[in-house]
Amino acid sequence: MTTATAPSPTSTAPTPHQVWKRARGLLIALLILVIAGVTFAAVRSGTNYGHLDPRSADAKGSRAAAELLKARGISVTVATTLDEATTAAGPDTALLVTGPNLLTPAQQRRLHEATTASTGRTVLIAPGPAAASRLSPGVRTEPHRPVSPLPPSCAFPAARSAGTADMGGVRYTAPDSTATACYPSDGTPSLLILKGRGDSDTVLLGSPDFLHNERLDQQGNASLALQLLGSRPHLVWYLPSLADPSATSDDGSPDNNDNGNDTNGGGNGGEASGEESDFLDLIPSGWLWGTLQLTLAAVLAAIWRGRRLGPLVVERLPVSIRASESAEGRAGLYRKANARDRAAESLRAAARTRIARLADVTAREAHTSDVLLPAVSARTTTGDDLSTLLFGPAPADDAALVLLAEHLDALEREVRTS
Repeated sequence: MTTATAPSPTSTAPTPHQVWKRARGLLIALLILVIAGVTFAAVRSGTNYGHLDPRSADAKGSRAAAELLKARGISVTVATTLDEATTAAGPDTALLVTGPNLLTPAQQRRLHEATTASTGRTVLIAPGPAAASRLSPGVRTEPHRPVSPLPPSCAFPAARSAGTADMGGVRYTAPDSTATACYPSDGTPSLLILKGRGDSDTVLLGSPDFLHNERLDQQGNASLALQLLGSRPHLVWYLPSLADPSATSDDGSPDNNDNGNDTNGGGNGGEASGEESDFLDLIPSGWLWGTLQLTLAAVLAAIWRGRRLGPLVVERLPVSIRASESAEGRAGLYRKANARDRAAESLRAAARTRIARLADVTAREAHTSDVLLPAVSARTTTGDDLSTLLFGPAPADDAALVLLAEHLDALEREVRTS
């Protein structure tokens, strides 16, 4: 006497070999990405300065301008705090403020007092409305315009000597007629010179583009930079920073609400873009590019690992179930739901499919009465109404459903043996 045993369940857990085969491509790609990132960081370590930094040889840096000034005998000193900038201000010094919009209101007022007391030159790069009102009272700003080659259109010797230069950006309107206005864009100057006490003056530049390494050799940019920044024996290149202790010790916060300005700082100066600052403006561009690359890599990995459109494949089931058990379970569900119509239609559809193959009817036309019924009639002599049997209404009770199943079996046997 033997005892029947239930079929053992089939495990669907992937084997270690399958896990490695699926993940090795992604792991190799991540390893290559990490190695490339470490190598790139090591190559650039110690030389990564920001925009308008006189030590930076990048496209947006200003090392070329600084070297030209040194070649002409101008001493260039980099200042990263307000204390260094104000201490160095004097009659023989030109002070270049690369990011006035990064300064707090208190820092701006303090800087204005220091530059007013000196008789040197102060050059402000793209100050916005709030910064311009504190560093050069009375000056009004106009909306930003794209940077393009513009003629000087003024009598300022430095501008006339330089000629056409890459100017534009923020535009300024002087409080009186004593100011010198150059490089107008849409009728409003993007370079404004305000006279102060003695030989002192304040220069407002709407855009820093002409100081960038990538543009210095174009138009009259180099000539304009040398004459504006080389007017005194000493040049203090001030790079405002949010890490400056004076930014937290004073009574203000960084002035980032200047409409028409975009500050890209982090200790390396600022650059105006003429648009209102938002959260993305405070994120370094390297992080944005890194996020974009990671997103692209994730999309490519999803496409690579996604399902392909193709033929069906056999998939191992968690457990093996006999066909009879599946049929009994489905029948039990139909009976519990009192769904005689669904059960009858399932029986008829299966019978029509099998009979169609025996009667040389295509699978597409197996459920079309006009095609199937004549073919079945030619192979049977039964007196039953084939239309009612194969395409009729649902049975009224369970007994009628059982009778329908018996008649369908009989019809199939007759067609098979005909």
